[in-house]
Amino acid sequence: MIRGAIVDLDGCVYRGDSLVPGAATAIERLRERGVSVLFCSNNPTKTPAEYVDRLANLGIEVTERMVLPASTVTRDYLREHHPEAPTYVVGSDSLAAYLRASGQSLVTHPREATVCVVSWDDRFDYGTMADALDGIDEETTVIGTDPDRTVPTDDGLLPGSGAIIAAIAGTIGRDPDRVLGKPADETARAALDRLGVTAAECVVVGDRLDTDLEMGARNGMTTALVRTGVSDDAALAESAVDPDYVLDSLADLPDALF
Repeated sequence: MIRGAIVDLDGCVYRGDSLVPGAATAIERLRERGVSVLFCSNNPTKTPAEYVDRLANLGIEVTERMVLPASTVTRDYLREHHPEAPTYVVGSDSLAAYLRASGQSLVTHPREATVCVVSWDDRFDYGTMADALDGIDEETTVIGTDPDRTVPTDDGLLPGSGAIIAAIAGTIGRDPDRVLGKPADETARAALDRLGVTAAECVVVGDRLDTDLEMGARNGMTTALVRTGVSDDAALAESAVDPDYVLDSLADLPDALF
């Protein structure tokens, strides 16, 4: 029996600034059937409070507790593993402010850091790579907020955190020590804990086979792929992940489950 739903946002509930048709009604129907809904996004640029406001503007009411973005997973990972570490952030101003407000000590150059967080940043340039090459050594812990190489928008795909993480990794000559967000185990554990359900009682809904659906499959959850975002039928045919449901959109989920 499904008692919890982990629902992606970008490409699933909305695309760019537009609500996916029927998405709000689908969430309401799930809740009417007693299913707790957690919104889980690999977008690291927004805080839970910002997501609460954005969803409310789209007609979906939610509490901060039921929103789990990559920014929060990253914050909690730093709190647990590097609470006092001087930290350099390649990322948005909102992510830096969020980490600073949580007590993380941020520095202005990677030479001063023992931890480097790499994320989406629309100011990323050659100078950023040069600073990384100069300041990140083998002793620096490198953490990526999420692996999403692209981000779906109303106008198509744009580069995401994964593209910037790959550029930094290529520059310094080694992979990150940890990449968070979906499908990381830290995200799965946090999501199930907030929902208060077991993996067998949970469905993961998303538009990415390699993150949303991979997290569900890896942890024994029911999985549902929607066609409103990144992954298409060609990607599905080549994927090692075999979703339990393939839906045109989130609007079809309640009928598929019940």
